[in-house]
Amino acid sequence: MKPTILVLGGGIGGVHAAKELSRKIGNENGINLAKILVFERKKQSLYAPSLTWLMIGKRQPEDIYKDISKIEFNGIEVIEGEIEQVDPKAKTVTSNGRTYQGDYIIISLGVAQNNSADLIPNAHNFYTVEGAQSFHKELKSFNGSKISILVSSLPYKSPVAPYEAAMLVDNYLRENSRRDGVEIHLYTPEDMPMPFANPEISSRVIELMQDKDIRYHPNHQFVEAKQDKITFMTGSDDMVSVEVGLLAYTPKHTAPKVLQEAGLIGESGWVEPDPATLETEYENIYVIGDVIELSGEKNQPMPKAGIFAQHQAEVVAHNIERKISGKTPNKSFKYKGSYILDYGDKAEKISGDFDTDGNQSSKVSALRHWEKVITEKVWFLNNF
Repeated sequence: MKPTILVLGGGIGGVHAAKELSRKIGNENGINLAKILVFERKKQSLYAPSLTWLMIGKRQPEDIYKDISKIEFNGIEVIEGEIEQVDPKAKTVTSNGRTYQGDYIIISLGVAQNNSADLIPNAHNFYTVEGAQSFHKELKSFNGSKISILVSSLPYKSPVAPYEAAMLVDNYLRENSRRDGVEIHLYTPEDMPMPFANPEISSRVIELMQDKDIRYHPNHQFVEAKQDKITFMTGSDDMVSVEVGLLAYTPKHTAPKVLQEAGLIGESGWVEPDPATLETEYENIYVIGDVIELSGEKNQPMPKAGIFAQHQAEVVAHNIERKISGKTPNKSFKYKGSYILDYGDKAEKISGDFDTDGNQSSKVSALRHWEKVITEKVWFLNNF
C-alpha cells in the first residue's frame, strides 16, 4: 500500500517539501508511489520575501502569490481550509470536518500573526498583502515629515525585512524627489541589526543606514500606542514616547493555536525538533520553517527565514524517501544559506554558516538586486 504524507502549510517550506517528496519518491507520468496531501487555509500561496517590494509599488499582489491548486501534479493534492486538529499520536489531521490519516506528517504552518497589540490606528502590518498594499497607498500621497518602521516584538520572521523596508522606502522617496524633509526611523528591541549575522555585517548595516540618513533606534521595546504616539522601554529602562507618522510594523508572532492544542510546543513557545533530522518527539512527524525554535553553537536562536525552510524541506523529504525505501535516513540540517538585502537599485548577498559567524557579505551591486529578482521568478517557475 502506498504511503500517505500530510504536509501542513502551503507556503515556501510546505510547497518545497511536497515538490521534493514527489520528485524523490518517483511520482511521475501518472505513476504515483506516494500520496502527498498539502493542507492550506488560503487559496493562494504567498511568496513572502516580495512583500517589501509590494510596500513601494514594485509589485502588485497578483505578482507575489499563485493559486495553490497549481501544485497539484504527480501525486500532490491540495486540501483547502482551516486545520481544526492535529493528533500527533494517531498521525491524523482534521480539516473541514474530515479527518485524514497519514504515515508521515510534515508541519510547515509558519507563525500566527497576532495583531491584538493596540498599535496606532491606520498602522500597516507589512507582513500581509493587505498591509503592504495599504502602506503603499498612503506612501504615494504622503506629504508628512516622518515615516517609521517598527519591530513590535521578538522573535519575528524574515529578520532582514524591517531593514530592507527602511532602505526601500528611502530609495522610493529619492527616486520620486521627495526625500528632503522626511525623517525615516526604524525602532526595534534588537541591540543590533540581524544579530544572527556576524558583528561586522551588523555594524556595516548600521553604517549604511547612517549614510542614507535612516535613524536607527535599537533596544526599543514597544509598550503601547495612544493616539498618535508610541511608547517604548529603552535599553536603559527609560520610558519614551514618540510620534511615528506613517507607520509600518511587524506583528507579534506566536505558534499556531492548533499546534499548541496538539501538545507540540516546547518551553520556548515553539516546536523544538531534533536539530539535525527535524523530527519531533513523535516518530515520522517532522517540522520545518518559522514555527521551529533551534539554537546553534552560538546559543542564539536561528532566524526564521525562508531560505532555511527550503533547506529543511530538502532534508526532511530526503529522509522520508529513505525510510519509505527501507533505507537509513542520512541527511542532516546545517545552518548554512544566503539571503539578499535589497536597497532598491542595488543589493548585497550575505551567505555562509550562520551557526559559527562564518558568513560574509558580497559587494553591494545592481547584480545582487537582479539576483533577488531572478530568485523570485525561478521560485514561481519551478513550483507553479
